[in-house]
Amino acid sequence: MKILVCVKRVIDYNVKIRVKSDKTGVEKDNVKMSMNPFDEIAVEEAVKMKENEIAKEIVVVSIGTEACKETIRSGLAMGADRGIHINSDEDLEPLNISKILMKIVENEKPDIVLMGKQAIDDDSNQTGQMLAALSGFSQATFASKVEKVDSFLNVTREIDGGLETLKLSLPCIITTDLRLNEPRYASLPNIMKARQKKIDSIDVSTLGLDLSPRLSVIEVNDPPERKAGIMVKDIDELMEKLTNEAKVI
Repeated sequence: MKILVCVKRVIDYNVKIRVKSDKTGVEKDNVKMSMNPFDEIAVEEAVKMKENEIAKEIVVVSIGTEACKETIRSGLAMGADRGIHINSDEDLEPLNISKILMKIVENEKPDIVLMGKQAIDDDSNQTGQMLAALSGFSQATFASKVEKVDSFLNVTREIDGGLETLKLSLPCIITTDLRLNEPRYASLPNIMKARQKKIDSIDVSTLGLDLSPRLSVIEVNDPPERKAGIMVKDIDELMEKLTNEAKVI
């Protein structure tokens, strides 16, 4: 069984985001970058499945600039077998990302595609679902538990009313949630071994896809600062302010 894990290079979650002075986006120059935390969970789950002899090969794929190879190396150090880098200098929308991944799926023919439920930079939460629509694969989103039962996968996911378990036939697409596992730290020997593992590079222009953007960013701004709260003397004053100032009563 082959697992394809999709990872994204994002601004590290510990970094305070700064908007560019021209308001065209957020500042990425000289900013610490790392693998999207939800994608780390996807890599960890794939490695655990290989350790349990459910999977035989793990392929990590990332789309972006040359720097994305560092993110792929992180996945290889965690236990993946090889990587694929789709070279693109453009900021691609989820639909275009899905189109590119569909090409990789056609070439690699994985049994399972794993990815984080969303990236922490844009929070779109769309790529997995769009890839499922393009491929026709069965899908389970927000996975908090994955179990192999015979030739199927039972995926437990969180919904508003509690937990739901889906029985998936293969091939399938699974997007991972925070409660699925806790990613391991790569050991120094594995980091050294990752340098020797193969990463195939593919230029996005060779895929023959229409990647024209369908959205345009007009302006990016910092969220408005919240006003300081006030202390009231008693319930009467609270009711007066809720009625006359906040107008919620």
